[in-house]
Amino acid sequence: MRFRPCIDIHNGKVKQIVGGSLKDEGNRAAENFVAKQDAVWFAEFYRQKSCPGGHVILLNAPDSAYYPATKKQALAALRAYPGGLQVGGGVNDRTAGEYLAAGASRVIVTSFVFRDGKICKENLEKLVSAVGREHLTLDLSCRKKNGYYFIVTDRWQKFTDVALTESVLDWMAGYAAEFLIHAVDVEGKASGIEEELVQMLGEWGRLPMTYAGGVGSLEDLKKLRRLGRNMLDVTVGSALDLFGGPLKWEEVLGQCEDGLR
Repeated sequence: MRFRPCIDIHNGKVKQIVGGSLKDEGNRAAENFVAKQDAVWFAEFYRQKSCPGGHVILLNAPDSAYYPATKKQALAALRAYPGGLQVGGGVNDRTAGEYLAAGASRVIVTSFVFRDGKICKENLEKLVSAVGREHLTLDLSCRKKNGYYFIVTDRWQKFTDVALTESVLDWMAGYAAEFLIHAVDVEGKASGIEEELVQMLGEWGRLPMTYAGGVGSLEDLKKLRRLGRNMLDVTVGSALDLFGGPLKWEEVLGQCEDGLR
């Protein structure tokens, strides 16, 4: 289980938010932490600590007045740690190349591959044609409804009709190098992981995956490794001391490295 760092950017600032609170209307979100440092500072920190594979996420919609400032921060972070970060948020087949040229190792995509709540195979194929499967991470973040985890899009605000199942993971694995999966209902709450989701992902385990959401203690990391069969990497946001939380960076990194597969 590897630690995967994050740089979440909202309204032009690095933040940690409560995932389910994000609203495009008014560019609003419940904030856990707003950094004084810019995205470049965090990118350079991760580079100096030799911690690759992190995720830069643009949390504003492309039509937001804040999007240019958010995108500027993201591009600067990629240039500060070339090859060490992935990027997502409003990415499509036309914009993906710009981020790769700026230094992203992969682009992260959700909304572009879903239309009217369903998987859009045509758009998936466009992305693979544009950047190659090896440069594509599919964000399959989800929320629970009627006993199932449904993939959500548009900055986690819209439910699709697609439940996250092993058969869906099997099919989508043909188009991507890895998956990023936020458990949105616990994202930013440090209230514990989504155990049922983690267990399902660990049992599937056929592609590199990063889990994010709810980690609030070292015990949560141990539980994640056990229930996920050591098949999942992890992102820790609001609970990390870098973002004002109680978990020390070194301890989290050590806990993850103890369980490296």
